[in-house]
Amino acid sequence: MPNIDLEAIRGLPLFAGMDAANFAELMQAAYLQRFPPHVQLIAEGDPADFLYVVVEGCVEMFAETRGRRSTIELTQPVSAFIVAATLKDAPYLMSARTTERSRLLLIPSEDVRVMFERDPGFAQSIVYEQATAYRSLVRIIKNQKLRTSIERLANYLLRAHAEQGANGALTLAIDKRTLAALLGMTPENLSRAFATLKPYGVTVDGADIRLSKLTDLETFAKPTPLIDARDA
Repeated sequence: MPNIDLEAIRGLPLFAGMDAANFAELMQAAYLQRFPPHVQLIAEGDPADFLYVVVEGCVEMFAETRGRRSTIELTQPVSAFIVAATLKDAPYLMSARTTERSRLLLIPSEDVRVMFERDPGFAQSIVYEQATAYRSLVRIIKNQKLRTSIERLANYLLRAHAEQGANGALTLAIDKRTLAALLGMTPENLSRAFATLKPYGVTVDGADIRLSKLTDLETFAKPTPLIDARDA
């Protein structure tokens, strides 16, 4: 990779604590690549050949069986995915595709395992990354099991609203079919859920959403940091 890319990658939390020589060795076979939207990167069941780090953009993690598909989570910068499969040299349990133009760092899994054993700083960062991923998964499970589909949608809108400036409006960053899958709904149920939230000030115009009664929506949604906070 060009030096400017190496410098940017070196500053990422996953690599900042590494020994300089070990980092240079790890990057020898790695490459930074841009992908257009809707490119499938990996398929569940395939061997974990690479560790992926999302540097820019967004990656949808999803699974399919018997004609049914569910979005598990959306991975955004700066996060690694498929860490567990990489460390265990095990098949991918999820598939992944880009949802927008993205830039990803790909590192051969064998090299990751070598450095995990050799470099304490890198190993510590990997463990921290896995701890964050575990807590994110617990939040996802709680959201799915403890809330109705309409409550999940209401809380998703409140989070997106806060992330986009909290000015009474937001734009969906993903298409509605993917949003429905992320929330554990069908597209038809998502449309009905939006209609149900209309009395709470939610109006929809394509991907643009207006929230005109935030207090009412928050009272209905009952957001909690134990489910909705972005874990650090």
